[in-house]
This record gives sequence, C-alpha cells and structure tokens, in this order.
Amino acid sequence: MNYIERAREFFRNDHYATDATGIVIEKAEEGYSEISLEIDTRHRNGIGKVMGAVYSTMVDFSFAIASNFDRPMTVTLQSSISFMNACRGDRLYACCRRTDEGGRTCFYSVLVSDNVGTEIVRATVTGYKLAPNFAHPMSEGEDPYREQQLLLDRAMSAVKG
Repeated sequence: MNYIERAREFFRNDHYATDATGIVIEKAEEGYSEISLEIDTRHRNGIGKVMGAVYSTMVDFSFAIASNFDRPMTVTLQSSISFMNACRGDRLYACCRRTDEGGRTCFYSVLVSDNVGTEIVRATVTGYKLAPNFAHPMSEGEDPYREQQLLLDRAMSAVKG
C-alpha cells in the first residue's frame, strides 16, 4: 500500500471531512498534504457563497493529514484563519506545509485556493504532539498508524463509557 492509500485508509474514519463534506486526500507525506473538494449546494450558505465552515474544515483536515503522517498523534493547539477572497471556481484545494517544529509543538501554514487560481484563505496552525506510546522512528515494515489507531480506540472507548 502506498502513502496516499495509507492516508486515505487511516482518515476514512473522519466521516465529517470525507463523507459529509466530501473532501478527497490528493497527496500525503510527512509535513505536507494536499486535499480537494468539489463544491456543491451543501457547501453554500444562504446567499449562495461557500460557507466559512467549509474552509475551516479544509484547514483542519489538511493539518491533520500533514501533522499525523507517520508520526506521533498531533492535535491543534491554536489556529488562525484569514479570509482573503470569495471563491470564484467550482473546486477548492488546500495545501498544508510544516514551517517549523519543536519538541512537542509544530507549526504549519495552509493555503486554500480554487480551481481558477483565487487565493481564498491563509491559515496558520500550531499543533501539539501527544506523548508517544511506541518508540519512534518505527522499524521497517511496521504500521506507522499503529499508534494513532491505539489513541483513537482509547478515545472512542472513553466516549462510549
């Protein structure tokens, strides 16, 4: 299974981003991701423009992919989104790139644009790397998502009671 297939498999459980919103993972590698979304009526607000929550979801999901790829699980500490322009196209793209990293924190920038080249949103995200349960880096052939899946399973068990 290649990297993109692994990322799609792991994030298939993010039903809001993938099912409800329709975001597709286009590229995934350590510290970087690209996603896309074909705009339809479910993405529009009362005046026919793309709802701000769509952009926020794209920022959050692209950060999740870039910051959790083959790494300890990372969560958002803070994010800042600047809305620059209205969408003019019918497809959105988000590109997320790591800009810096410390011991437990990491910093990413995200650009959301449309298929006609309009830069719509610029965002910065500060992430926090949760304490690893397994030694890193992982050995050859070991499942890089094993740790994330363990943490997700624990979180789901806690929610279910």
